[in-house]
Amino acid sequence: MAEEVGMVGVGYALMCEQTGPKELVEQAIRAEQAGFDYLTISDHYYPWLESQGHSPYAWSVLGAVAHATSRIKLMTYITCPIRRYHPAVVAQKAATIGVLSDGRFTLSLGAGENLNEHVVGAWPHVHQRHEMLEEALQIIRPLLDGDNLSYSGNHFEVPEAYLWDRPETPVPIAVAASGPHSVALVSEYADALVCDNPDAAVVRMYDEAGGTGKPRYGQAAICYGPDPDACRKTVHDQWRWAALNWTVKAELPGPESFVSASQHIRPEDISQLVPCGPDLEAHVASVQKFVDAGFTDVAVVQVGVESQPMFLDWAEDELLPRLREL
Repeated sequence: MAEEVGMVGVGYALMCEQTGPKELVEQAIRAEQAGFDYLTISDHYYPWLESQGHSPYAWSVLGAVAHATSRIKLMTYITCPIRRYHPAVVAQKAATIGVLSDGRFTLSLGAGENLNEHVVGAWPHVHQRHEMLEEALQIIRPLLDGDNLSYSGNHFEVPEAYLWDRPETPVPIAVAASGPHSVALVSEYADALVCDNPDAAVVRMYDEAGGTGKPRYGQAAICYGPDPDACRKTVHDQWRWAALNWTVKAELPGPESFVSASQHIRPEDISQLVPCGPDLEAHVASVQKFVDAGFTDVAVVQVGVESQPMFLDWAEDELLPRLREL
């Protein structure tokens, strides 16, 4: 979503795990005013940790945000279309948000986590999840393109489906990738790459698979505030789950499991991953890692709900002007 060649697109993350629905809409409005290029929104049923304290329905929030804003682009980060949602319904939701936002919406998809998807059934094995994600893409892509679809796969059946309300330009699809198989899915079915880590190897694989010139989205967590010690306390309380390996995070079933799995993580461990305090250049460096790896767009996650108004003011005055230089 970068507006100029060579300029990174800067996003603001609406974190449903740490904020209620009305406050998320207010944050979106303020982020647009501050000058962010796009908004991401997490699409979860549970928070990672009970201390985060929220998890509203992302798609209702998106509808409100689409109506309340006029310029800023919107994006899920990330929707899983294989268990909690049927792919045909995901396509309908995405098309509707595309219409409400006048074409500002990108649908970001991934294979999901047990934490959020098991609420409607058993959590499939990782290989099955990847098969289901590919089938979901085979359903969602043609529906968003305006096709009348009939589909029969190993995991999903669509006797007949057609989307009656779609934006003039089809909703772009981004897909999360971390290795060769998922990069192949991105190159075949999607318009953009998503990767949580500043992994230059994944970007290189994407280029080699035909992704040259297409958007690559990342997301960097920070905790801005005047007191570094207070920021480190907030990050440890609400973000220590991020220090866990992804293969673990994908399988844990609920917030209590994340509390147990992350109990050994010390404040100094997680603060090494998330810059804390008022140092502008430390926060810029966390975004710079993605830019150096070849990402075109990076959304910033400000950890901690109470600091959002302060962060957005600071971002408008200091962070965004500095990131425009990258």
